[in-house]
Amino acid sequence: MQRRSFLKRAGFGAAAGGAALAAPALAADAPSFKWRLASAFTEQQDVMVGAAGAFAKYVADATDGRFEIRPAPADDKAPASGVLDAVQKGAVEMGHAVSSLYYDTSPALCFDAAVPFGLNARQMNAWMFEGDGLKLTRDLFKGLGIVNFPLGNTGGQMGGWYKGEVKSIEAFKGLKIQASNALLAPILARMGAAPQALAAADVANGFDSGALDAVLGAGPYDDEKQGLPKAARFYYYPGWWAGSTQASLYIGAKAWDSLPKTYRAVVEAASRAAHLGVTARYDTRNAAAMRRLVAGGAQLRAFPRSVLDAAWDAAAAQYAELSGKDPKFKTLYDSHMGMRDELVPWFKLAEAAYDQYLGATLLFRKS
Repeated sequence: MQRRSFLKRAGFGAAAGGAALAAPALAADAPSFKWRLASAFTEQQDVMVGAAGAFAKYVADATDGRFEIRPAPADDKAPASGVLDAVQKGAVEMGHAVSSLYYDTSPALCFDAAVPFGLNARQMNAWMFEGDGLKLTRDLFKGLGIVNFPLGNTGGQMGGWYKGEVKSIEAFKGLKIQASNALLAPILARMGAAPQALAAADVANGFDSGALDAVLGAGPYDDEKQGLPKAARFYYYPGWWAGSTQASLYIGAKAWDSLPKTYRAVVEAASRAAHLGVTARYDTRNAAAMRRLVAGGAQLRAFPRSVLDAAWDAAAAQYAELSGKDPKFKTLYDSHMGMRDELVPWFKLAEAAYDQYLGATLLFRKS
C-alpha cells in the first residue's frame, strides 16, 4: 500500500454508519513549509534515524511535497544534548530524541521515555494513546513550549554487558557501570555500584582501560553495532532498567500553531505510522542479532531474583524521594505505574503464559 494512500485513510478517513467518508483533497493553494528536524541519534543508530526519515517521507507524500522536513542526525556539531534546547529556541522546528536525556530540565520527562520497572512497548502505547500518558506528557512539555508525539519504541531491552558473572547483589559493590541516565545512576548507587557517566563512544575504551566493569547497553542489534560483545563476555537479562524505551518527536509550539489543521492531521498520522514501524524493525533485528551474538561467544545469563529484588527496592526508594520533592514527577509516576499495575495481570494471564509455552515447546522439540 502506498504511503500517501495509507495516511489519507489513517489521518483523514472516518467511519459513519458503516460507510467510510472520503478524505478531503488538499486545496490547490495549500501552503508550503520547509522544516528542519534535529535528531539526537547518530547514523550508527540507524533504526531511530530511519524513523525520522520515514516520518518525513510520509508527510511529504501526503502533502504532495508541500510540507518538506529535513532530518539531520546528531554529530559533534549538533550533539544529542542540544536537541530540546534547539526546538525551544526555534533554531529548528522539530526534534527527535529520548526525553530522559533531559532529566536536568525535569525528572518527570523520563516517563516520556523509560523508567526502571516501567512499561513495556505495548503497555507504553496503551498508556500514551488510551490512558493519560499523552495528556500528561503534553502538559509537561507545554511548559517548555513544545508539542510532543511518540516516534519510535525500541521494544524489550537487555540488562547489559558485564566482565564478570553476577551471582548476587554483592557483585554490584563498587561495580563501575556506565549509566549516563541521571534517573538510573542513583538507583545503581543505592545497589552499591559506582555509576560512570561515559559517553557511548567512550565505552569500548572504558573497558580496555579498566574504567568500566559493565555497561547497560540497549538491545542486541544496537549493542552489536556499538561493539559491546568485544568488550565484555556476559550478557544479562531482563532489562529491568527499561522495559522499553520510547523516543519522541518535539515540535515547537509556535511552529505547530502555524500549521493548517490538515497538515496537523498529517503529522499525527505520520508519526504514529513511523512509531509502530520502529518496534517492528527492532524486534526482527534484535532476534537475528541475538543469534549472531550467542554464536560469537556471548554468554547469556539471567539476573538472580535477589538482584532484581534489590533493584526494585532501590528504584522504589528513588521514586519515593523524587515524588516527595517534585509534584510533576509524582503525577507522572502515579499514572505510569498505575497503568503498569492495571495491565500486568492481563499480560501475565494471556501473553506471558502463551510465550512461556511456545519457548519451552520449541526448545524441547528442537533438542
